[in-house]
Amino acid sequence: MFVDRVQIFVRGGKGGNGAASFHREKYIPRGGPDGGDGGDGGEVILVATAQKNTLLHLRYRPHLRAANGVQGRGSNRHGKEGESLFVEVPVGTIIKDEDGRQLADLQQEGLRVVVARGGKGGRGNTRFTSSRRRAPDFAEKGLPGEERTLLLELKLLADVGLVGFPNAGKSTFLAHVSAARPKIADYPFTTLAPNLGVVYLYEERSFVVADLPGIIEGAHQGVGLGLQFLKHIERTKILLFLIDMGGTEGRDPEQDYLNLQHELEQYQEQLGDKPSVIAANKMDLTAAPQNLEKFKSRVSGKQIFSISAVTGEGIPPLLNELFKLLQEEVPTVEEVVDESRLIYLPPLQERELNIQREGSVFVVAGDEVEKAVQVADLESKEGLRRFQKNIERIGVEKRLKEMGIKEGDTVRILDLEFTYCI
Repeated sequence: MFVDRVQIFVRGGKGGNGAASFHREKYIPRGGPDGGDGGDGGEVILVATAQKNTLLHLRYRPHLRAANGVQGRGSNRHGKEGESLFVEVPVGTIIKDEDGRQLADLQQEGLRVVVARGGKGGRGNTRFTSSRRRAPDFAEKGLPGEERTLLLELKLLADVGLVGFPNAGKSTFLAHVSAARPKIADYPFTTLAPNLGVVYLYEERSFVVADLPGIIEGAHQGVGLGLQFLKHIERTKILLFLIDMGGTEGRDPEQDYLNLQHELEQYQEQLGDKPSVIAANKMDLTAAPQNLEKFKSRVSGKQIFSISAVTGEGIPPLLNELFKLLQEEVPTVEEVVDESRLIYLPPLQERELNIQREGSVFVVAGDEVEKAVQVADLESKEGLRRFQKNIERIGVEKRLKEMGIKEGDTVRILDLEFTYCI
């Protein structure tokens, strides 16, 4: 089953909590703090691979979560980092946010994109020792990892894209020139999913052909398969227009070609500038030679090859010409992808401090103040005092007073609620 669009939810692993512990050993009555840091949470990483050609596996697994970091321990032992989650996606996958803005494009095999960072591990109490604070009894908690909802959209990467109306013979052509075996029959409708085939010529010369779902009028407006089809054409290097020269189903070959050109240009103007070749198919039919002569007299400036996808007549010269054009379009030296390099999505937009009043409850939100709650060790007196200083530094108390908070009112930050005291 071909799936070229999925929505996924990704979450980086939570950082491990720091440890609040003290060195205890015989004959050493006053051992100092020795709590280690928590490990960072794992990351969710998408990896482009040529071994996959559909996003089907993510339709049934839309929630991707990396492992959490391990808590720190005494004797200054730091927690282990959480394992990152590597998820393979087809080459040609585009990553978008919920609003449809493009964030990354995996156009080459081996590209790796971090789509959700792991949370930072909490610091152990060893980190908070100073000349004034000799024995801190608190540690930080680990931060949660990033969370995102993403749209993944696959745009096939093929050398040659077959363009034609339903029943023009694209599937038959692909089956003849490659090992691909698309369903072939005299259907009144089109192929429902793209098929890829590798064409082998000689001396290790080959290229990839995509039998894309056929166009119908209004495709650029979403009629029929519409945009689901047209987006795959964007990345093909050469277009091969397959025209039914036999005029089956009462179609006019010239009008078919003009309609195809119109739909492509209406979808994206640049598609009209792509290198293209015309294959006059079904030349084994009686009416084909006469229709071809009329077609050639009206369509100029394009290479036209007479073929029969059923018998194979005229196909070898066409394939040689396509390969020749590809050599002109494809750079001779390909960029080598450094698989050790990670690409990070832009960080999530930071939310500023915001306080809303709901009766006698003041609801406080914002990334900085929420982070202060998440890392706070509220079970320790010192940790509680540190938390109070942090929210005062952020400006929470000042804003609450400006909003008219009174003693006894409730303040809520995430899941934490406390009573305001003067």
